[in-house]
Amino acid sequence: MFSHESSDSDSEYEEDIEFLVLATLIKKKEIKRRRYWVHPVNNKRESKGEFHCLVKEIENDAQRFHQYFRMSKAQFEEVHSLIEGDIKKIHTKFRKPIGTKERLAVCLRFMATGNSFRSLGFNYRMGFATVKIIVEQVCNAIWKNLAPIVMPQPTEQMWREIAKGFENVWHFPNCIGALDGKHISIICPINAGSTFYNYKNEHSIVLLALVDAHYRFIMVDVGAYGRNSDGGIYQESLMGKMFESSQLNVPPNKPINQNTEPLPYTTVADAAFPLKTYLLKPYSKAKLVNNNSNKIFNYRLSRARRTVENAFGILRARFRVFQGPLQVQPNMADKIVLAACCLHNFLTQDTQETQETLMDESEVSDGNGLVDIEPLNRNPSQEAIQVREAYKTYFVSPQGQVPWQM
Repeated sequence: MFSHESSDSDSEYEEDIEFLVLATLIKKKEIKRRRYWVHPVNNKRESKGEFHCLVKEIENDAQRFHQYFRMSKAQFEEVHSLIEGDIKKIHTKFRKPIGTKERLAVCLRFMATGNSFRSLGFNYRMGFATVKIIVEQVCNAIWKNLAPIVMPQPTEQMWREIAKGFENVWHFPNCIGALDGKHISIICPINAGSTFYNYKNEHSIVLLALVDAHYRFIMVDVGAYGRNSDGGIYQESLMGKMFESSQLNVPPNKPINQNTEPLPYTTVADAAFPLKTYLLKPYSKAKLVNNNSNKIFNYRLSRARRTVENAFGILRARFRVFQGPLQVQPNMADKIVLAACCLHNFLTQDTQETQETLMDESEVSDGNGLVDIEPLNRNPSQEAIQVREAYKTYFVSPQGQVPWQM
């Protein structure tokens, strides 16, 4: 009899425990349930949001509009017309979608200022996650629609036009681009360990860029791990592999003077890259002692190579999101960089705008999200050495020298 009563009490006790556990789980689910479909503050977006108030006020002020978006109103409208179909959302009976122009405005403002998604969410009266999604979608649309227009696959004729620009502006014949790479700082990625940790003790992805004589990106390669050796980054990049295998429609060798042998079209780079027949780098410091011809070659090469440094400077001055570490994960950082390069080319079509941006570089803060890549020491081929010697001989000859190079 005693044992039967004890069994009944134990079962009642177990039922009570199960009930308490179930009640606790239900309570937790209720706590996690969203309190709002749309926050009351965000419901006033169309009456008090920054796009519907401030942006509408500055639409007729060309200077302030340009300062706000880093582009003119006509350029804004042109970009919008190109990407509108990819960022437009369906209007449902539940709620009205955010307009395409407002989506573009949020993305451009993020790139122009580098403000956090939370800050932009407060300014535009949007959800913080919504801002992040908008920036990512607009960056994808910009790369998809602008890249074929402002950064197409080069043809033989395009390479010849680029070489003509370098010869006319920078006095470097047969040059089809200035090559350089930059570490773009990012926050420590989730579960990445030291994969993105570079020699500057920062986490980064690498942007490799080939630039023409007018500071426009010809080709870009984004996303290499910051910890990789810089020679390896170039060798393993799609750009490096295509140059090495002659898959880029580069024209055949051409004489740089009437009385000289044909020389290959070549790119110019700094000491971080390997010397190739299609890639010239400066002589090392050890080879400059009491050797004026080597110094002259380095000077002429650096004049042509500065275009890529200027392009990075313009990119950073125009889009201040690159003045510090990108507060996003690497996958999204790649998309932001690609979109920024496309917009850079699109805006650099206007020479006056480029000059104004260069003038504004003096106002840029000391913080820098773009860091030089580390020099590389590697033995070049004999053919590459001979090509560099031929260019040096031309630069010190009466036909190839410029009056101020001494």
